[in-house]
This record gives sequence, structure tokens and C-alpha cells, in this order.
Amino acid sequence: MITKLEFLFRESCSFGPAWTDDYDGPGGHDGCDSRNNVLAQQLTAIETKPGTRNCVVIAGTLQDSYTGTTIEFEKANASAVQIDHVYPLARAWKMGASTWTVDKRIQFANDIDRNLMAVDGPTNGKKSDKGLDEWMPPNTAYGCEYAARYLTVARDYALSVTTGDLHSASLACGLDPEITKEK
Repeated sequence: MITKLEFLFRESCSFGPAWTDDYDGPGGHDGCDSRNNVLAQQLTAIETKPGTRNCVVIAGTLQDSYTGTTIEFEKANASAVQIDHVYPLARAWKMGASTWTVDKRIQFANDIDRNLMAVDGPTNGKKSDKGLDEWMPPNTAYGCEYAARYLTVARDYALSVTTGDLHSASLACGLDPEITKEK
């Protein structure tokens, strides 16, 4: 049984059209969708489709932070590299985004500077809509940076974090997890 809140999230375009270019943040209104903006920003040796004003990335190389591996991206096998919302949309909806304006939700979903990352597709599938308390990158060398990015997005958008999120971040960064316990 799903809650009414979950139904509304799943059944509507709560965060606007996927990968829209119609928002006011970085990359918005530049003629390229946010997915291709992220690919162009985060892949190296990119190739773009002719006649698209360099807006459609068809190939490139990803140094994947989540796995620590190198992935050769080709548009023909686009699922190999996916765009992850570091602070997941479904979790954001539950942690405060349901009260935002549509424009703020669209900005959050397309925030190429803070919340979007090109990552290994299968690893992103395993992450799904989990927070720090449920998932950390398999590349433990990236764990602290990932936790810091997640918490920065939460802070910048005034989204709630759980005690479990803080505990996981403390562990990933080599801090005393006792500091996250409520006194």
C-alpha cells in the first residue's frame, strides 16, 4: 500500500519534465537538456552529434567516482552511464520538496552543479532513491566526498537529513560517529 504522498510523487511530473532546459539555474535556457549538460561537463574526450550545437553527447569517457572505474560512454548504450541525483528526488519529496513551488523542484531536479552526477548505470540502479543511511558508493575512497556533497545539497535546499545519514557521513569521513548521537 502506498501513501497518498507517494502516489502524488509517482503519478505526476512533480519535478517537471525530465532533463528540461526550461529552468533558471546553471545550464538552463542554453538550448541543451540537463542530461547532456552533465555529460558534457563530467565526461572527457566527448564527441557530440553534428548539427546539435554541441548539445547531444554521443561518446566520451567517464572516470566514475562511485566505482573508481573508467567507463567508455556511447549513446547507443546510454544506460551504461546514468545521471544520478545525489540527493534522490523521491527522498527529497519526502523530506520537504513536496512543499516547494514547481519552479524550485525543477531547479533541484536539474541542478547540474550540485545534485547531478554522471555515474555507472548499474551502480546508480542499486542506489535508487536511498540516502546516506542506506547506501554509500562501493568506491570507499569517494565516500567522504560523496557524503559531503549529499549534505551540501540537503543544506542548500533546506532538506532534512536523518540521524542515520549523519552517522554514515561521520563514518565515511573518519569522524567519531558519536558526534551524531542526540544528547
